[in-house]
Amino acid sequence: MTSSLPKSVFITGATGFVGSHIARRYLADGYAVTVLHRPANGYGLLTDVASQLTWCEGDVMDIPSLEAAIGAAQSDTSVDVIHAAAVVSFVPKDRDRMERINVEGTANIVNVCLKAGVRKLGYVSSVAALGRPVTKGGKSNTPIVIDEEQKWEESPNNSMYAKTKYWAELEVWRGVAEGLNAVIVNPSLVLGVGDWNKSSLQLINYVQSEKPFYPAGLVNYVDVLDVADSLVDLMQSDIMAQRFIVNGGTIPYRSLLEQIAAVLGKRPPGWRVPATLTRLLWPLEAIRARLTGKAPLITRETARSASSLYQYDGRKIGQVLDTQYRPLSETLERVANAFGRPSNGM
Repeated sequence: MTSSLPKSVFITGATGFVGSHIARRYLADGYAVTVLHRPANGYGLLTDVASQLTWCEGDVMDIPSLEAAIGAAQSDTSVDVIHAAAVVSFVPKDRDRMERINVEGTANIVNVCLKAGVRKLGYVSSVAALGRPVTKGGKSNTPIVIDEEQKWEESPNNSMYAKTKYWAELEVWRGVAEGLNAVIVNPSLVLGVGDWNKSSLQLINYVQSEKPFYPAGLVNYVDVLDVADSLVDLMQSDIMAQRFIVNGGTIPYRSLLEQIAAVLGKRPPGWRVPATLTRLLWPLEAIRARLTGKAPLITRETARSASSLYQYDGRKIGQVLDTQYRPLSETLERVANAFGRPSNGM
């Protein structure tokens, strides 16, 4: 890191899974870290380092609060901005909220960054934003390989979450066209230590409870530490106006669940659920969810995703940075060592 780089960073979504690891990486690099904070949400995964951070009350939908927070982070120096706040959901009732936060919230961040003249914006997107094209010529058992050059295609395989992340990326590219220096990372399924009841980490609870079923598709995965390191390294580089897939590997869902079961000392799932059966189950699950008031375990979108054969090529970032992905075994050992105790996000 050169002396010309700022030593101040402002982060949205810092109390969440990915955002908290980014905040910790910046703290380790000696930055003054300012985070956007809604008091009702508490300190999330940053409770143990809360005193080392500057907390600014606000919301990505509240432009004056964003202006005040970024202004406070700038003080007498330039500032970098990381936008990691997002709503991840595959439940139909969350669609409007997801579009507001993911798309309008990103537009607000971009506009405030342009106005404030920040040095660089780093946006945490998703491989979902690259789209999932329909298999050419019908069904195929050969995975479709997707890299950063993939052009968005309207497809029934694209979830509403994917669409909102794609639209959010368009806001970032609009900012780049207006003079904003920005980079984007597109992580796959993120694994690590966090809140075991949320997002991708629900897989850990699924295996812990020894559920018997596994889906037929492939899963792309990456260590949360690799996501944080990749984004911070990109921010500290001269790279701009590019996006990078961050994906440590691609394996069958069965293999991932078996490896999680092995480190937890649990019985792995042994019943493969064919795609046809998965498509029959989600309507029944939707009815159960309406009757009980609980979130559905399977939706139309998650059913399609779990049965899909897509492989994301995460090699580009290693061609421009000294990036080496952590082995899955190392990630899962760290998860197993932390599972069952209160998490501090490490």
